[in-house]
Amino acid sequence: MELLEKLEILSNSAKYDASCASSKSSFKNNSRLSGICHSWSADGRCVSLLKILLTNICEFDCAYCINRKSNNIKRTAFTPDEICLLTTEFYKRNYIEGLFLSSAVMKNPDFTMELMNKTASKLRKEYGFKGYIHLKIIPGSNEKLIEEAIRYADRVSVNIEIADSKKLDSICPDKTREMIIKPMSYAKDKISEIYENKKHGGQSTQLIVGATEDSDYKIMNLAQKLYEKMKLKRVYYSAFININSDERLPALNKPPLLREHRLYQADWLIRIYDFKLNEILNENENLNLIFDPKTQWALNNLNLFPLEINKASYDELIRVPGIGIVGAKKIIKARKFSNLKIEDMKKLRISVKKAVYFLTFNGKYHGITTNNPDKIKNLLIEYKQDNLFEDEKLLYTTYLSANTGEL
Repeated sequence: MELLEKLEILSNSAKYDASCASSKSSFKNNSRLSGICHSWSADGRCVSLLKILLTNICEFDCAYCINRKSNNIKRTAFTPDEICLLTTEFYKRNYIEGLFLSSAVMKNPDFTMELMNKTASKLRKEYGFKGYIHLKIIPGSNEKLIEEAIRYADRVSVNIEIADSKKLDSICPDKTREMIIKPMSYAKDKISEIYENKKHGGQSTQLIVGATEDSDYKIMNLAQKLYEKMKLKRVYYSAFININSDERLPALNKPPLLREHRLYQADWLIRIYDFKLNEILNENENLNLIFDPKTQWALNNLNLFPLEINKASYDELIRVPGIGIVGAKKIIKARKFSNLKIEDMKKLRISVKKAVYFLTFNGKYHGITTNNPDKIKNLLIEYKQDNLFEDEKLLYTTYLSANTGEL
C-alpha cells in the first residue's frame, strides 16, 4: 500500500480522538496534507499537528469505535520510519508543529506501545525532531513502556471515554476501568518525578458525551476528580458520533455538539475561574443549553448582584457574565486612575451587553430593576453572537416564543 493511502486511512481513523483538540478541529481535505488538524495551545495559539494512528488493526471491540475488530474496514499500519518520514517532512515545510500519535490495539497493548515508543525514539534521536509530540498510552501497557513514552513525549494521554465504569464494561468488553486508571496514576507520578520544577510534560484524557445516559454532572464530577487526583492538564469532551449500528448505543441523529460546547465552558469555569461543580450543577443534572454555565450561575444567584464595578474584587468580577480574565484585569488596572463609568467600557474594549444586568457604575444601574429573573433572561437572549450553534438558535427562538410579553 502506498504511503499516502496509508496516511489517508490512518488520519481518518484518528479524527474521532479529541485529546489534543475538540471534535470540531478541522482537517485538511487536500490528500497531500491528510491528517493535519488545528488545535489550540495553552497560550491561545492555533497550532497544527499531524494527527494519525500507528495502525487501525485492533484486537478490541469497543461499541463506539470505527476501528473495532468487528467492523469491515480497510486495515493498515505505518512502520515507525514511515511516521518519522511524514512528520519530519511536514515539519520542514512548516505544515505542522508537532505529532499526535495514537493507535488501535494491535496484537496486545505492550506490542503496540513498544512500536509507538520506537517511533518517538527514532524521531528524537535519529531524525533530530525538536517539535511537539503527544503519545497515546494504550490501556493495559506496562509501567516501563509508560515511563519511556513520558520521556519522549511532551504530552501523554489515556482515554477514559465513558464516565460510568459499569457502562464501560458493557460497551468496551475488552477494557476495564483499572486498565485506564492504573497507567494514568503511574504517569502522574512519573511526570512529577521526571519533570520536577519544569513546565513540561503532562497528560490528558477524553470523555465521550452522549454515548451513555450519564448526566453532565456525572461527567464533570469525574473530570473534577481527575484534575484534583491525577493532576491532568486537560479533560477533553467528544460529542458521540453514531458511526456503528450497535444496540448498546443510542440512535442519535446527530452529535450533541452544543452539549459538548457547554461541557467545555463548565470545565473552563472549574479549571480557570475556580468554580466548584456544585455551584454549576446539581447532582444528576445537565447543563442548560440556552445559557452558558456562568450566565446560568449568575441568574441563579441574582441576590449576589449587582456588583459595583469600582469596588468589586477580581474574583467577583470574573464571575460577572460577559467579563473574562482579561477584562477583569483591565478594570482593576483602569480604576486605579479614576472611577469607571459605563462609557469607559468601550474604551477598554469590554462589551457590557451581558454585564450591564449585573453591575453598577458609581452606584448607577443601567439594567432593569426587577424581582423576576425571567425578564433578565429574555433580555439576555437578545444578546446573540454570530457563531451560535444552529441548535442554540433554535432553542433561543423556542424560549422566546414561550415567554412573550412586556418587559
